[in-house]
Amino acid sequence: MKNKLTFLFDGGCPLCLRETNFLKKRDTLNQIAFIDINRKDYDQSLFNGISYSEAMSNLHGIMENGEIIKGLEVLAYSYELIGLGWVYYPLKIKFLSPLLRLIYRYWAKYRLQITGRPNIENLCNSQCEQ
Repeated sequence: MKNKLTFLFDGGCPLCLRETNFLKKRDTLNQIAFIDINRKDYDQSLFNGISYSEAMSNLHGIMENGEIIKGLEVLAYSYELIGLGWVYYPLKIKFLSPLLRLIYRYWAKYRLQITGRPNIENLCNSQCEQ
């Protein structure tokens, strides 16, 4: 069975890892392929050309048809696949969705700082080709 979603995650982020482990445990039908972008063997050519730096800037997912989704859409679809789609129902509420997306963008932009990790430039020096 081909995965319905390839979920690119930052295995160096404690909160991201916690979320990913939660999803992995509940993905009993193995519909999601989880790819740790922090692995030394991460090869962007295998994942629609999504570079380490790009993947670190925002959560990325690749759908079965090759479409790339980002941010909260990745989480919402992941939760849908594991049978907990209702968790992200607030994204469908017209007045709440913009606020939730703003909060997520803030998190994505500052998550390295919030979790006490080096900035993207320092991480990239050891991980990506510039």
